[in-house]
Amino acid sequence: MKKEKIRKVKLGVNVDHIATLREARGTSYPDPVVGALLAEYAGCDSIVTHLREDRRHIKERDVFLIKKAIKIPLNLEMSTNKDIVIFAKNLSPDQATLVPEKRQELTTEGGIDLIGNYKKIEKVVNILKKEGIKVSLFIDPVTKQVKAAKDLNVDLIEFNTGQFSEAKTPKASAKEARKIKDAVDFAKKLNFPVAVGHGLDYENIKSVLKIKGIEELNIGHSIICRSLFTGLVSAVEEILDMIGKR
Repeated sequence: MKKEKIRKVKLGVNVDHIATLREARGTSYPDPVVGALLAEYAGCDSIVTHLREDRRHIKERDVFLIKKAIKIPLNLEMSTNKDIVIFAKNLSPDQATLVPEKRQELTTEGGIDLIGNYKKIEKVVNILKKEGIKVSLFIDPVTKQVKAAKDLNVDLIEFNTGQFSEAKTPKASAKEARKIKDAVDFAKKLNFPVAVGHGLDYENIKSVLKIKGIEELNIGHSIICRSLFTGLVSAVEEILDMIGKR
């Protein structure tokens, strides 16, 4: 029997944790700019960076140099903080993805609440779109959040796969996967391009790839971790093989 070809999905590679290694020793290496170029060489579709308010890993210098160096789109994950919005305007990335941010969190803990922060997010969305920047919102796979995103007239949405990725049992994983599927189905009815990300790795990605309608995967931590043993190009290529891009 002929093996069914896996459909193609775009891959965005987040290089933040290359900078995390650099900051652990306060050195000038490893350089996330080099990492971005290697990921591009491996065949990914975009580079993702998250300039946090506390600058714990990626710095302004990194983001500006990455944008200048790469030929593929740059997706800047960002909060609605005034200084970060000004930075985004000056940088003019291909895409800005609004995410929630708390200083004490190790990593992003959930999707941005569009219902509770609608006016503030609307203001930032309008500022970015006026600059010609494509805007995405990182939200939980919940219908009311999708509806709010549609009202905000953003270009695309990214569903938070954190709860799915952290599920401890097959039953819990399947339950979270169904939530994502239902949210993707609803988003597609509204003609939303859909990305997913957060906690995806070389194992749980298999379930995500079964969900029709997902157009992009954004993966960082697991790729950078794998690259410590295989090299970054091979780590990216392995994911691309899994999603049928190579």
